[in-house]
Amino acid sequence: MPLHVLEAVSQLVVTQTPPEVVSFDLIHMWNTMGPFAKLIAAVLMVMSVYSLGVMAERLVCYWRAQRASRVFATALRDLLPAAKFAEAIQLSKKLKRGHLSKVLGLALEEYSHGVESLRSQGPRDVGSFDIIAAVNRAVDRSSLRTVNDLRRGLGALATIGSTAPFVGLLGTVAGIITAFQAMAATGSGGLGAVSAGIAEALITTAFGLLVAIPAVMMFNYLTNRVEDMQVDITDSATELVDFFMKEGRAAEK
Repeated sequence: MPLHVLEAVSQLVVTQTPPEVVSFDLIHMWNTMGPFAKLIAAVLMVMSVYSLGVMAERLVCYWRAQRASRVFATALRDLLPAAKFAEAIQLSKKLKRGHLSKVLGLALEEYSHGVESLRSQGPRDVGSFDIIAAVNRAVDRSSLRTVNDLRRGLGALATIGSTAPFVGLLGTVAGIITAFQAMAATGSGGLGAVSAGIAEALITTAFGLLVAIPAVMMFNYLTNRVEDMQVDITDSATELVDFFMKEGRAAEK
């Protein structure tokens, strides 16, 4: 081999620099992110904190509602046969966190007012009315309000669960575009440069999935809890209306 070729090869080996070591830790990736990717990450952080807050608040709310409703339903077993409607109404106002106490308490109050109205004739009396129909209307009104209150925050949780992956994907697309623009500007197209840029861009997608998965799971769980409580409301209200329709008839036989 000619001498000048050997000298050129040896000089190339000596002057060749080792490949750059790319760091994949989160702090380094955050520092190398572009402004838009950091904005996406901040938005996902806000969505995550809000969804966690909704989850915690709804779990506590449902636990309190179940506990209050259980106490109210147990007390009604003794108060209704004794015709202690006033005490039952006062107990429902005391246990106002419960879904059963809200609905059944208003039904009891409507029934008591209806019975009192039928016993006396007022100055603006327009005739008799159906107490059971009035109780059913009161149950419908209170049920709608109660279920709507139980569903508060679930819509936002569903929105976060469905949009968080797309928000993260938006940050990924922007990060990949930035990475390719940087490679085109510097002329560096090695595997290390490409993998580093793509890894930094995929952080927002991973973050979006971490936000969305718990939100979707908790939305389904909380929705099932609301449906179970709605069934409890319907069953209990129906039993109470049946009791009102039969109230006093057994004593007349």
